[in-house]
Amino acid sequence: MLKFVGLFLLLPALVLCGPEENEGVRYASKCEACKILATELQARLSETGKSHDVIEVGYNVDDVKPRKRKEYRKSELRLLESMENVCDRILEYNIHKERKDSTRFAKGMSQTFQTLHGLVDKGVKVDLGIPLELWDKPSAEITQMKTQCETMVENYEEVIERWYNDKQDDVPLIKYLCEETVLKGNDPKCLYEALSDEQDKKKEKKEEL
Repeated sequence: MLKFVGLFLLLPALVLCGPEENEGVRYASKCEACKILATELQARLSETGKSHDVIEVGYNVDDVKPRKRKEYRKSELRLLESMENVCDRILEYNIHKERKDSTRFAKGMSQTFQTLHGLVDKGVKVDLGIPLELWDKPSAEITQMKTQCETMVENYEEVIERWYNDKQDDVPLIKYLCEETVLKGNDPKCLYEALSDEQDKKKEKKEEL
């Protein structure tokens, strides 16, 4: 037997009276958007950097002289392939509204929606004003941050290239691109916010359940 339970009675800690993406929308700051871009691009480069392939570069008119050979992991091609669609990875993120700092943007289902899905699985009827199949679609904040990311890639492409060619062994991208360039003169605090060990343990415990 299905039960209808009002969210205000059932979840007093949550201020939800409609779709999550339309309630208390707070778009990503420049710091948050740059942090996610740098994190995802660095991760993508780590993936592609494992290749030991050697590629041919350059062009010869007569096509007789051998072209230069270069390690893929040091090539411009690797950077281009890593940057391609890097902002699409943001769509894997969700808003975790129970967190107040930049860790509110994270992969995995938010604590709020874990609770709501759990209620549905138990037969409780929960009405958010949108169909169940749309609950896990990217929120307004996430789609907006993807746009912010794409704009940032376009505006700071040369900075990223300089880091890749000259600085990637010396300084993390998040510091070179975000702290020293995009946020120069502004508070970079959000760049280094991370989940505490206690929060990580709670997350792991919920995922096990």
